Amino acid sequence: MTFSIRAARPDDVPVILRFITDLAVFEKAEHEVKATIESLGESLFGAGAVAYAAILEKQGVPVGHAIWFYNYSTWQARKGLYLEDLYIDPAHRGGGAGRLLLRHLAKTAVDNGCGRFEWSVLDWNEPAIRVYDAIGAEPQTEWIRYRLSGDKLIDFAAGE
Repeated sequence: MTFSIRAARPDDVPVILRFITDLAVFEKAEHEVKATIESLGESLFGAGAVAYAAILEKQGVPVGHAIWFYNYSTWQARKGLYLEDLYIDPAHRGGGAGRLLLRHLAKTAVDNGCGRFEWSVLDWNEPAIRVYDAIGAEPQTEWIRYRLSGDKLIDFAAGE
């Protein structure tokens, strides 16, 4: 059986939210999922949409997804594509589905004039790291990612 990829549609939001939650469970962070059907629908398909999604199907049934957005490199003076989520149902892993989605996004990046295609991976996710190594992606070990979120973000923004 072969996989197919299509652009996500508004009626895909419930399955996308399920994939997001399944990924969070896998990453031991289910408690961090705050997305709702409404907020996800707005951020992907509303007037101020900030991200894009693709659905991976097998025989017309969604079995995975990718969500991405565009960022910007001042050094290149070009936009880049940042992969936020890539998820494949466990029953469909190991058959090239992840590689297919990554290639789809690489093509999207090239077609849209991006100078980079980047993503993050948890350091313990060896199966994903093996896939990324196999396609020639290079870890960026010289950069440390920082984050402000929740109350710390709110407090800092307020000058506290």
